[in-house]
Amino acid sequence: MSHNHIRPWRNIYRRKSRQIHVGNVPVGGDAPISVQTMTNTLTHDVKATIEQVQACAEAGADIVRISCPDEASTKALKEIVAESPVPIVADIHFHYKRGIEAAEAGAACLRINPGNIGSPERVREVISAARDHGCSMRIGVNAGSLEKHLLEKYAEPCPEAMIESGLDHMRILQDNDFHEFKISVKASDVFLAAAAYQGLAEATDAPIHLGITEAGGLTSGTIKSAIGLGNLLWMGIGDTIRVSLSADPVEEVKVGYEILKSLGLRHRGINIISCPSCARQGFDVIKTVATLEDRLAHIKTPMSLSIIGCVVNGPGEALMTDVGFTGGGAGHGMVYLAGKQDHRLDNDSMVDHIVDLVEKKAEELEAAQQQAAE
Repeated sequence: MSHNHIRPWRNIYRRKSRQIHVGNVPVGGDAPISVQTMTNTLTHDVKATIEQVQACAEAGADIVRISCPDEASTKALKEIVAESPVPIVADIHFHYKRGIEAAEAGAACLRINPGNIGSPERVREVISAARDHGCSMRIGVNAGSLEKHLLEKYAEPCPEAMIESGLDHMRILQDNDFHEFKISVKASDVFLAAAAYQGLAEATDAPIHLGITEAGGLTSGTIKSAIGLGNLLWMGIGDTIRVSLSADPVEEVKVGYEILKSLGLRHRGINIISCPSCARQGFDVIKTVATLEDRLAHIKTPMSLSIIGCVVNGPGEALMTDVGFTGGGAGHGMVYLAGKQDHRLDNDSMVDHIVDLVEKKAEELEAAQQQAAE
C-alpha cells in the first residue's frame, strides 16, 4: 500500500540516465530497475543451463548472464538463447572472438571491457558485430582486476582508479560511435564500491549496473548487498542490479527483489510482514511464515500480507496490508481484509485458509489490472 503521495520522505528521486535496451528489457531512463543474475552451470551443458535460466526467470529475473569462456560455450549459447524466456548477456573477458560469436549466437548484450581485448581493430570488429546483431554492451570494471597502469598510478584499487578505468573503456566505445552500453564499477568492499558508483554517477549519464562483487554466502552476502546496493539505490543511483551470492542464482533474484521492494522501487509477489515472535505469540509465527513463503512463491501479483503473533502490533500492521492474521488466544486469531477485521480463524486451519485468501485476492487484482489496461 503506497502513501508516497502524502509522505515525501518516502520518495526516492532517481538519477537521470539515458536509456538502452538489453533485448526487450529497457535499462535506464524511466524504466523499472531490472533484476539480473548469472548462471553457474557449465555453459556447454545446454540442458542444465536452460533449466537454470528458466528457474531464474520464473523467480523474476529480467535478464540472465552466462559466461562464455570458450568456443564450446558460444556454440551452446545459440540453443540456450532460443529457449530462454529472458534476454541473455554473454560474459566475455579477454577474447574478442568470443564476443563476435556471442553476438552472432543471439546474445542481447555483451559484458566486455573493450580496453582488454586487444588492438583497436579487434575492438572495432566486436563493436561491428554488436551493432549488426542488435547487442548492447556492459562495461564491467572490477576492483580486483584493474589495469596495471592504473594500479601503478594510484598504488591500490580506489574509487578514482575505478572511475578512470570505466571512463577509459567508455571512451573507446564512444569514439566508435557506439552508445548502447551500461557500466558497473564493482568491488567486494562496500565503501569502495559505493564511493566509486557515486563518482561514476556524477561523471556520466550512462545507465548504471549495480553490484557488490563476491559478496559472500547467502546470509553474509545478502547483508552486504543490502547495505551497499540499498544505500546507492536510496540515493537514486542504479538502473539494473545483480546480487552476487555464493548460492543458487534463484536466491540472488529473490534477494534483489527484496532489496527493491524494501525501498518501494519494484513490487512483485507477496511482501510478508511478520513479527520475530516472542512469548506472547498465539501460534508458531516462524514456522507459519516459512510455510506461507513456500506456498505463496508462485504469486507474482504485488500484494502485502501481515502475520503477527499477538494483538500488540497485529491490528496496526493489518491496517496497512491486503490480508492480515493476528494471533489471539484459545487457539484462534483474527483475519483482516483490506485493513479491517473480517472473521475469526482457528490456528489449525490458518495456513490453507490464508493461502486461499491470498490467491483469490491476487486473481481479483490481476483482473482489475487487465481491465484497466483494456
